[in-house]
Amino acid sequence: MNPDFSNPALHSEGQYIGGRWLPGGGIPVTNPSTGAVLAEVPDAPVEVGLAAVEAAAAAAAGWRATPPRQRSEILRRWWALMTERAEELAVLISLENGKALADARGEVAYAAEFFRWYAEEATRIPGEFRTAPSGAHRILVDHEPIGVSLLITPWNFPAAMATRKIGPALAAGCTVILKPASETPLTAFAMARLGEEAGVPPGVVNVLTTSQPGAVVSAILADPRVRKLSFTGSTPVGRLLLAEAAKSVVSCSMELGGNAPFLVFDDADLPAALDGAMVAKMRNAGEACTAANRFYVQDGIHDAFVAGLTERMAALRVGAGTDPATQCGPMITAKAVAKIEGLVADAVARGARVRTGGAALDGAGNFYAPTVLDNVLASAAMAREEIFGPVAAVYRFSDEAEAIRLANDTEYGLAAYVYTSDLQRAFRVGRALESGMVALNRGLMSDPAAPFGGAKQSGLGREGGTTGILEFMEAKYYAVDI
Repeated sequence: MNPDFSNPALHSEGQYIGGRWLPGGGIPVTNPSTGAVLAEVPDAPVEVGLAAVEAAAAAAAGWRATPPRQRSEILRRWWALMTERAEELAVLISLENGKALADARGEVAYAAEFFRWYAEEATRIPGEFRTAPSGAHRILVDHEPIGVSLLITPWNFPAAMATRKIGPALAAGCTVILKPASETPLTAFAMARLGEEAGVPPGVVNVLTTSQPGAVVSAILADPRVRKLSFTGSTPVGRLLLAEAAKSVVSCSMELGGNAPFLVFDDADLPAALDGAMVAKMRNAGEACTAANRFYVQDGIHDAFVAGLTERMAALRVGAGTDPATQCGPMITAKAVAKIEGLVADAVARGARVRTGGAALDGAGNFYAPTVLDNVLASAAMAREEIFGPVAAVYRFSDEAEAIRLANDTEYGLAAYVYTSDLQRAFRVGRALESGMVALNRGLMSDPAAPFGGAKQSGLGREGGTTGILEFMEAKYYAVDI
């Protein structure tokens, strides 16, 4: 009988190492909507981390030799199982993450699609054969699996951030160790069970949780059999991991922080811009690296945009993630709420005006009211830091040059949004923005078939699309006399 993934108690029995579930406990998983403990998961010491490396290394040769079509079929079955069990997975995500059920359902569909996409890419790994310019020989380029890969994922998208890494790694022929965030590990264990059911061989996927990630990750990266680190998380932690990986010259892919600008020009379609703003800001209650952080609105449309955004944000229903009526769930922790409170207080002290919200909500759970701030100054802390919550900060600009200057005035460069009815302006501004991804007249940009990643301090490499699988491969060149 299939386990009920929406029951958190079924995901507290142990780490998943070498195809076996190892018992243990020590890390409580709480429901952000209520503060209640859902389950307890194991707290892996360094020894368990090294056991995961051993399991992944033992399975590496067999998985590498598995025909691409066979790897493809396993990923395809994993996609089908996630799709069949989507509602149970969505409830589990809502319980441990707090996000509204509608967001959780969207995440499951998005997450599963990475398995389907890379099931197809597994059979299309590129190669090259051509004549050297000198004519002296032929150039043959093959791509080989990079090897054992450590995958570190955040709490805000516990399913999608895992599949976006596992999918291309397995398609490429790599074995993996997944370390999910300790706030949301239950989804990772649920997906590991689905992977078992899909036919993933023992040791190809290993999952562990720990309260001492620094020591465990350092030990894993120091093992010479580990050749890849793929991390999604904050820029400060990314910098530390890059330094740690450098000690063993481990290849790194880094999807780090963002500070996304949302530019609205006078000629924009106002209802469409407001629709896009709500999606870009409030997906996952603003707890997303691609979330619109800074709304730059041109003088002529500014007041109407602020009024429309305020009306929509004020109408959102705040509540427990598992309540079907909820549109904005809780923040992940009380610490996250405190950070938002500090950023809003700083902006208000510098002259920002609260149009709606502006405070944490009383009662159980980590709730913060959907908020619109107008007249935010560039000197405010939230102009430089990720808000990671349901706060829309609106700034005013006069012309295109000013909009570009303000948008680029950040160390980050992950995502940006542009609303204008002028197609030439859209591409002109898009090219000028120092960002890895630009959404033109859209509030949602993420797609498994597209390369996801940023510029500047927002990361290294790309996930998704046809390029994502190459992050888990090494190019090998043969000089051939024929």
